[in-house]
Amino acid sequence: MTEENVILVNQKDEQIGLMPKLEAHEKAVLHRAFSVFILNNKNEIMLQQRAHQKYHSPLLWTNTCCSHQREGETNIEAGSRRLFEEMGFQTDLKELFHFIYKAPFDNGLTEHELDHVMIGYYNDNPEINIEEVEDWKWMKIEDIKTDIQEQPQIYTVWFKIIFDEFYHYLEDHKL
Repeated sequence: MTEENVILVNQKDEQIGLMPKLEAHEKAVLHRAFSVFILNNKNEIMLQQRAHQKYHSPLLWTNTCCSHQREGETNIEAGSRRLFEEMGFQTDLKELFHFIYKAPFDNGLTEHELDHVMIGYYNDNPEINIEEVEDWKWMKIEDIKTDIQEQPQIYTVWFKIIFDEFYHYLEDHKL
């Protein structure tokens, strides 16, 4: 299987090229990504624990799913595809906002992403793909905020940034 490319973008989210995913993370090149947040009718977020074999941030807790768009794919199409691949279900998604972040990892790789944040609603249990997801749980937004303050080391960098910078977006979109 060939390595997937990521879409290289400028600060305005205009595509400027393609690059293999690992190379983009080695060179810290800005590329397009997305993060999906699924909420239930109890205003809990479905969190996933990243699989132990992930090449960065293994076993850390994060939003419901995240990945990279493929060339020619809309943000919503990409989010829906990956939600099904990782969590085994489909639901309508809505894009809320996007932001740029840069985060180096201990293994020498760097995430430098223009991240499109999407939200959807679902009340059932997922059917996780164990190649991608170690575990999952529902957690109240307020409890996540407290837990990130108490145990920041168990969460992914991008998840903490979204909560720190954009908590109000998630609060505003509760059911």
